[in-house]
Amino acid sequence: MDSIQMSHFILFFIVLSAVLAVTFGDNSTDSGWLLRIKSKLVDPAGVLERWSPRAHICSWNGLTCSEDEAYVIGLNLSASRLSGSIPRELWNLVSLQTLDLSLNFLTGSIPPEIGQLQNLRTLFLYSNNLSGKIPPEIGLLKKLQILRIGDNMLVGQIPPNIGNLTELRVLGFAYCQLNGSIPAEIGNLKNMISLDLQKNSLSGLIPTEIHDCEELQNFAASNNKLDGEIPASIRKLKSLQNLNLANNSLSGLIPTEISHISNLQYLNLLGNRLNGEIPLELNHLVQLQKLDLSSNNLSGSINLFNIQLQNLEVLVLSNNALTGSIPSNFCLKNSNLQQIFLAQNKLSGGFPLELLNCSSLQQLDLSNNNFEGELPPSIDKLENLTDLLLNNNSFRGSLPPEIGNMSNLKNLYLFDNMITGSVPVEIGKLQSLSTIYLYDNQMSGIIPIEITNCSSLTAIDFFGNHFSGSIPETVGRLKNLVLLQLRQNDLSGPIPPSLGYCKKLQQLALADNKLSGVLPATFRFLSELSTFTLYNNSFEGPLPESLSYLRNLKIINFSHNKFSGTIFPLTGSNSLTALDLTNNSFSGSIPSRLAASRNLLRLRLANNHLTGNVPPELGQLTELTFLDLSFNHFTGEVPSQLSTCQKLQHLLLNNNQFTGRMPSWLGSLQELGELHLSSNNFHGQVPAELGNCSRLLKLSLHTNNLSGEIPQEIGEFTSLNVLNLQRNNLSGSIPPTIQQCKKLYELRLSENFFTGPIPSELGRLTELQVILDLSRNHLSGEIPSSLGNLLKLERLNLSFNRLQGDVPSSLGKLTSLDMLNLSNNHLQGELPSTFSLFPLSSFSGNDKLCGPPLPSCTDSTGHENNRLSSTAVISIIVAIVFTSTVICLVMIYIMFRIWCNWRKVSISNSSEGAGIEQKREEKWMYGDEKKRKGEYWRVMNSMALVPSQNHEHISSSCIFHAKMDAKTMENNLV
Repeated sequence: MDSIQMSHFILFFIVLSAVLAVTFGDNSTDSGWLLRIKSKLVDPAGVLERWSPRAHICSWNGLTCSEDEAYVIGLNLSASRLSGSIPRELWNLVSLQTLDLSLNFLTGSIPPEIGQLQNLRTLFLYSNNLSGKIPPEIGLLKKLQILRIGDNMLVGQIPPNIGNLTELRVLGFAYCQLNGSIPAEIGNLKNMISLDLQKNSLSGLIPTEIHDCEELQNFAASNNKLDGEIPASIRKLKSLQNLNLANNSLSGLIPTEISHISNLQYLNLLGNRLNGEIPLELNHLVQLQKLDLSSNNLSGSINLFNIQLQNLEVLVLSNNALTGSIPSNFCLKNSNLQQIFLAQNKLSGGFPLELLNCSSLQQLDLSNNNFEGELPPSIDKLENLTDLLLNNNSFRGSLPPEIGNMSNLKNLYLFDNMITGSVPVEIGKLQSLSTIYLYDNQMSGIIPIEITNCSSLTAIDFFGNHFSGSIPETVGRLKNLVLLQLRQNDLSGPIPPSLGYCKKLQQLALADNKLSGVLPATFRFLSELSTFTLYNNSFEGPLPESLSYLRNLKIINFSHNKFSGTIFPLTGSNSLTALDLTNNSFSGSIPSRLAASRNLLRLRLANNHLTGNVPPELGQLTELTFLDLSFNHFTGEVPSQLSTCQKLQHLLLNNNQFTGRMPSWLGSLQELGELHLSSNNFHGQVPAELGNCSRLLKLSLHTNNLSGEIPQEIGEFTSLNVLNLQRNNLSGSIPPTIQQCKKLYELRLSENFFTGPIPSELGRLTELQVILDLSRNHLSGEIPSSLGNLLKLERLNLSFNRLQGDVPSSLGKLTSLDMLNLSNNHLQGELPSTFSLFPLSSFSGNDKLCGPPLPSCTDSTGHENNRLSSTAVISIIVAIVFTSTVICLVMIYIMFRIWCNWRKVSISNSSEGAGIEQKREEKWMYGDEKKRKGEYWRVMNSMALVPSQNHEHISSSCIFHAKMDAKTMENNLV
């Protein structure tokens, strides 16, 4: 019986021990679980190496034991580079009060078993790669005081039962991907002093229940999607010191109730949609040290006064619509203000002299406002100023020499103003000056040599002024110089050799000046140089071979100079992204070594004297987007290896001596937007494969020997703006598929052998504007009336074809035309009235055209009638002359007969006496005439028909030249 009782006692003790071990834990049990945990984690740093059964558990790294060392109460493996998922065995350490696995590389989700750690007071899992949702079981940790699990990839909503953690003091869910709204249950956390929810995707309103967190000192919910107004109940958070609601979508007015949070030291509301004026009540926040209201829609004047905000150190009001000037009592002499940022508002007036009282000021940004006037000489009162940003205003006048007294000045931004005059030599006193930006002003004079005394200078930007003279010879003293931007001035002379000793120089921009001479050999020391631009100057001579040592060059632009020789020295860098040598006198071939710059995007070598074949190695430049080799003397065929440059958008090979067929592989360059192969010796057909280049904007193939028809695939160029195929040997009809190129604004097909009619479909190209040129072909038929739809067209040339018929009246609607040529066709009929202002030459060679500026069609018809009438008149005149001649002859004949008769009578009187005469007279008298003897002769005498004796011979031979005796005359008279 005793033995049985003893057995029961032992069994009871074992069970009790097991229960107590599970309930309260002991280090022997914990060590087992911990060794399992070790086996589940990846420990590259060997942090867990001391975890061994041979050592006492309380000596293990990262562990904290209870005072009696009976069980483990703390596990801290923060920043141990551990990876893997959170081991589930961890939840068997039921005595844990602190668990810190932060700043590791743990993955997976937070297991729901975490709810078993009922004794947990502190839980740190932040800055890992944990994912999934926050388990609702976390709400079971009733003793939890600090919970920080942010900076992970957690998603989903904040579980409402977070409100069960009534002992919670610190809650950190920042830098996750949480969404949904802030649960109203957050108001249950009455002991909470810090709530960090920033950098999530939380939305909705800020819950009014938050005012119940009366102990709250820090509330950060920036960079979310919160909207609505800031709740007025926030005034109840009397203990609040830091309020950060930046970068949300909060709207409405800034609540005046904020002024009741008397302990507030930091207020950040930037990047919202707050509007209205800055509440005057904010001046009651006497503890405020930092105030940021930037990037809102605030308007009105600045209602903040340093006389009340005496602890204010940082004031940021940038990017609003604030107006007016800075108030006179804005700044006190004993002010603590160190940073004032008022950029990008609508503030106006002169330089605010009130700011000169802020002697503690270190950073002042008034940029992008409407300030004007001159900079005050007393600006040197700001003796502690390190950053002065006055750019993008309307300041004028010269730079005051007193600026040289601001010995702490590091950054001086005065660009984009109207400052004139020269740079004061006193600038050389600024030994701390690091950056000076004076670009886009109207400054002039020489660059003072004293500026090279500013040994801390890293950046000089004088772009877009009128500085003249030479670059200071002592520029090489600026050993820290990284940027030298002197572009677009009037600088002249050579580059000083000492510039080559600015060995930290990364960007050198001397373009758009009047600089000349050769490049100094000292440039070989500029090993850090990445951007080198000298374009639009008068540099000359060959490039120094030492430039090939500049291995970090990325951008080179030497265009529009007079450089000569080979381009080989510029191929030393394998990092080139852009090389532009346009408009120089370089000669020789393209070095194949250039292909080593695999990141090259733009290669422009146009307008030089380069010769030889294009190296096939250029096909290795697979990132190339712009290739311009135009206006050189390249020969041979275009290498097919260029087909691997699949990112090419601009390919310009025009005005060279390339031969062979136009490459069909061009169709594989589907990013191509501009293809210019004109003025070469290409022959054969336009490849149909070119239709694959559907993004093409400009296609120029003019002045080659291309033949055959335009492929139907031309219609695939739906984005095409310019098509120029003139001066080739193309034939056939113009394909109607060209109507699909609806964005064309320039179409040139002249000087080919196209036949057939002009397609009416051309009338659908309603974006045509620059020109439609179909001249010098063999086109026939009528001009389609649909061309009248091209209302934007400025030039139309259809000359030297075989067009016929009337000029369509619809062309009269082309009111944008300033050049028209329809000459040398077979057109007829009346021109549209709107064509009257064009010269006659526009219509010459069309004999049947009429209407202004040609003769009117009415006049033209009249001229035809006049020609017919003239013929009739001539006929009539001939008839009249002939009739008159006949009449004249008849009358002469009659006169001759009368004379002859008179002659006979005269002879008879003289030979036979009066009797015969009387008998003769009676013969000629009939009726009444017998009563008028002698009157006949009086009439004849009055008609001068009586011949005199002097004309006897002439009369007798007149007309007929015949001699007749009296007998014959008498017989004739009878």
